[in-house]
Amino acid sequence: MSSEVTQRKRYDHVYERWLREEFYRAIDNRRLTIHETVNAMRRLSCLTRQDFARHVGIGLVALKQIESGRTDPKVSTLNRMADMFGLEVRFVRKAKGGQ
Repeated sequence: MSSEVTQRKRYDHVYERWLREEFYRAIDNRRLTIHETVNAMRRLSCLTRQDFARHVGIGLVALKQIESGRTDPKVSTLNRMADMFGLEVRFVRKAKGGQ
């Protein structure tokens, strides 16, 4: 097994920047669930599922379950993922109406 990381096809720089800005806007506006956020981070990283899972220290099956919403990641896993994108995991007050 090679230690080389396989990267998926990268987008052009303008489109990639736009995707990242949209991602951060969605984070700021609390529009993403945890599993949607993890999926978006993996896609933005341009890594395969296998390589992303390895990079954050979890198995491929665990990543698939997190992305599908069947399980929640450990806080330590969330922290490793968040670090890749300059984010931090923290408690946030719920919006009015429990949303």
